[in-house]
Amino acid sequence: MAKITHVEILMVDLKPKVKRVDAIQSFVSQETPIVRITDADGVVGTGYSYTIGTGGHSVMALLERTLAPALIGREAYEIERIWRDLLFLTHATSVGAITSIALAAIDTALWDLKAVKLGLPLHLLAGGAQREIPLYTTEGGWLHLDASALVEDAARAKADGFGGCKLKVGRPIHEDVARISAVREAVGPGFEIFTDANQAFNVDEAIRRARAYEPLDIGWFEEPLTADDIEGHVRLLAHTSIPIAVGESLYSHLHFREYLERHACSIVQVDVGRVGGITPWLKVAHMAEAFNIAVCPHFLMELHISLCAAVPNARWVEYIPQLDEITTKQMTIGGGKAIPSDAPGLGIAWDFDAIARQTVDGSRSIHS
Repeated sequence: MAKITHVEILMVDLKPKVKRVDAIQSFVSQETPIVRITDADGVVGTGYSYTIGTGGHSVMALLERTLAPALIGREAYEIERIWRDLLFLTHATSVGAITSIALAAIDTALWDLKAVKLGLPLHLLAGGAQREIPLYTTEGGWLHLDASALVEDAARAKADGFGGCKLKVGRPIHEDVARISAVREAVGPGFEIFTDANQAFNVDEAIRRARAYEPLDIGWFEEPLTADDIEGHVRLLAHTSIPIAVGESLYSHLHFREYLERHACSIVQVDVGRVGGITPWLKVAHMAEAFNIAVCPHFLMELHISLCAAVPNARWVEYIPQLDEITTKQMTIGGGKAIPSDAPGLGIAWDFDAIARQTVDGSRSIHS
């Protein structure tokens, strides 16, 4: 083992590749905090997390002033102990988005460092359960697009071998039904159509919409209600045959426990960048497996492919490319399926020259 001697933190601001509009918001940028951890042997691990345009500077301040200094002198292999100690260190601000996003950047860096030192890809180090994961695309399903654009994107995805697409919902109900129907008619019955409401509805409206969507053979109804309305999700599940997906707005593995114990979801969409890192992500995935629930993570496809391949109950990876500008190699896709990298580490080929050019908050270095 080797102790941590140096921590560098920086942030880049990545603009969306396409206009992204859902039922409650538009996406203006992806603030991406990046953490680089060096141990006494000179090995470096790189991790990251993200926001959708706000809060990035608060994450950076928490990293710089509280979390990164606490890493110096720690044994880099003791990932679980470090994660628990940092969670306790921030217990006055946990559980919350800012804290979980900051923890995720550190935790992913520690997993990367360990995997690099051991010469193992993350998907093998974390479990090695699968060799490829089916992809569905979200980039062509945004709420502002007209039905013809949705159909075109879904048909292209199907031709490329993808197994499904996601459509944002939240227009008047008859418009949502017409848009979904147009895509279903174009792609036929063998292609999955997922819907995503981004927490836009109350429970009665969600029940009404679920009944309207059911004849269209929907793969799941994602974030129909606010994430803290567990009882509402229980009611909704009792009134629909459509699987209900939750997770991108949950920031603790314990929140997932509550959903699973209450039978308040059908699909777990745990996001490594929001739940606090790889350490809690794996806890959630294995907990979901015990409930016979599939894991279909939200966003961060470049990292989630390795984690999905690590566990047996991962069903889908969401295709939204966002790291192309700061990496030298894209995620490998074959026959519409994502294939995890066999390179040691997270499987992300960072372009540090590009990162340096796009750093918006300057870098901070903390030494022993």
